[in-house]
Amino acid sequence: MAPSVTVTIGRVLLGLYFLVPGLSKVAGSADTLAYMQVHGIPFAEPLLWFSALVNIVGGLFLILGRHVKFVAYGFVVYILLVNVLLHDFWTMEGDIVARETQNFVKNLGILAGLLVLAGSSAARKITPTGWWRSDGAVLRDQA
Repeated sequence: MAPSVTVTIGRVLLGLYFLVPGLSKVAGSADTLAYMQVHGIPFAEPLLWFSALVNIVGGLFLILGRHVKFVAYGFVVYILLVNVLLHDFWTMEGDIVARETQNFVKNLGILAGLLVLAGSSAARKITPTGWWRSDGAVLRDQA
C-alpha cells in the first residue's frame, strides 16, 4: 500500500526537523558545544559531531524515504536522551524553566510523530546492498 500524501508530507517535515538542526550544529558548533558543556555532557565535542552526523543523515533518510522505521525509532531514542540530558527543566530556576519545559514538551510531540511514522512504516532489512533505494522500491521488489 502506497503511503498517503499526508504521511509523506509528515515524514519530510520530520526529516527537516532533524536535518536543519544538524546543519546548524556544524555551522554553529561553538555555541552548541558550549550548551552541551554547561549541561555537563561528557565527551561533548565528539558527541556534538556524532549528533550532527546523525541529524543530517537521519534527516535525509526520512526525507528520501529510506529505512524510515529504523530511523524513526533511532530518533525516538535520540529525543529521549536530548530531553533528559539537555532540557532538564526540573533542575533549573528562573526564566529558563518555562523555555526548557516548552522544549521538553515540544520534543514529546515530535517523539509522538516519530512513533506514529515508525508504526505506519514497513520494516526492511538493513543490508550493504540496496541501502540507498527507497523503502517503497524495495518493498515493491519483494512483493
